[in-house]
Amino acid sequence: MLPRWLDHLWLTRFSLPAGERILARHVLARRPARILELGLGNLRRAERLLHLAADGARGTPVTYVGIDRFESRQPAEGPGVSLKEAHRRLHGLGSVRLVPGNVDSTLSRLCNHLGAFDLVVVAADTPPRELERAWLFVQRLVGTDTTVFVESRGGAWVPLSRSQLADLASASVQRRAG
Repeated sequence: MLPRWLDHLWLTRFSLPAGERILARHVLARRPARILELGLGNLRRAERLLHLAADGARGTPVTYVGIDRFESRQPAEGPGVSLKEAHRRLHGLGSVRLVPGNVDSTLSRLCNHLGAFDLVVVAADTPPRELERAWLFVQRLVGTDTTVFVESRGGAWVPLSRSQLADLASASVQRRAG
């Protein structure tokens, strides 16, 4: 087992994929207690985020909500894991809630029950049509200190400003009104 500082150094400076290093640095600097992830992929990112967040937790477990299609992922969305496998791998890393389903319909059902998150992570493999309809609900889940990261198709993680999030949510409402 590597010393914690060496593990942190590896994750923030040398780990692959390189695009995720910004997430690791952010988690170590901000110590989010509540994390929402849209699109879990192969689950490695979620495991890393939870390990890093748990290292900084102050006596309370990290609350993590992951929304993914799990078994119903389409081939274009990339590889994924089953819901059962995700539960097995994330069990014990915090207070974990995994919700199967489309991002837009799942968030529309749950956003009033989830509360605000400190960190929201949106994976690139989230279907664009679902994500376009979900921005309104994502906006309802952020607080004043929330950071939203969106993965580009190239694998880079980009923080989304509050004004950008408001614009995306507004566009979502306009499309619905149509």
